[in-house]
Amino acid sequence: MRTLLSRWTRSPSVAIPDPLWNSTLDALPFLARLTAHERDRLRGLAAHLLADKQMSAAAGLELTSAMQVSIAVQACLPVLNLGLDWYRGWKSIVVYPSEFLVPRSVTDDDGVVHEYVEPIAGEAWDGGPLVLSWEDAQQSATGAGAAYSVVIHEFVHKIDLLDGDADGVPPFVAAHKQLSLDRWRSVLHQSFDRFAAELELIDAELPEDLDPETDAWNRHYAHLPIDPYGAHDEAEFFAVSSEAFFVEPGRLRAAFPEGYALLSEFFLQNPLAA
Repeated sequence: MRTLLSRWTRSPSVAIPDPLWNSTLDALPFLARLTAHERDRLRGLAAHLLADKQMSAAAGLELTSAMQVSIAVQACLPVLNLGLDWYRGWKSIVVYPSEFLVPRSVTDDDGVVHEYVEPIAGEAWDGGPLVLSWEDAQQSATGAGAAYSVVIHEFVHKIDLLDGDADGVPPFVAAHKQLSLDRWRSVLHQSFDRFAAELELIDAELPEDLDPETDAWNRHYAHLPIDPYGAHDEAEFFAVSSEAFFVEPGRLRAAFPEGYALLSEFFLQNPLAA
């Protein structure tokens, strides 16, 4: 099957057929809040993203037009009112069929280096490619898990990296006149610390013999407003909070009203206003 990207040459935009566009919207229910004008603008951004980025498959995946459009649409939602320039400086999107293995190394307090392989669903490299698991990229469409979009998550990391550091503090432009660096950092630090403390309490109460691969394990974290991975560091908290902002904004605002307000001012969107 020929894909959208295999058909474009030097065009600045890729035509997304109406049936494919409509099926993509139906599969991503959090887009229903958008007005007709916003959906048209999102379609245009997705079409330009598909022409600008080089999307390729890995590990035997057959990359279809439907996959590419779904990824592009989710990727463009955060920059709906910001523009594709926020994804400048890199070209490649690599899609794996499912979680992929990445070699890691950590040095402990005694200076000993420990090497291991970590299965991950997505990764954004500074100046390099953005890598995704297609299995995970679909989860926001199937409703598996609350406030989850690995696509939004990784593209927000790319935004965070624009000023050189993945630290949860993205660069501001003239459109962000209501934002200040001090206010952003203050709200980010306070929200992150509160969330990390809540997660520590849950971890302390978990039975020692509980299998982390079971539903019983997951139920202990079900009431959290965002994915527990947000407690890893402030960069992940920003990315995970952004997922919730677009996918399940009500829970995020209820838990972190100041954080929700910051994201609304940064992305120039208010999902709960619809």
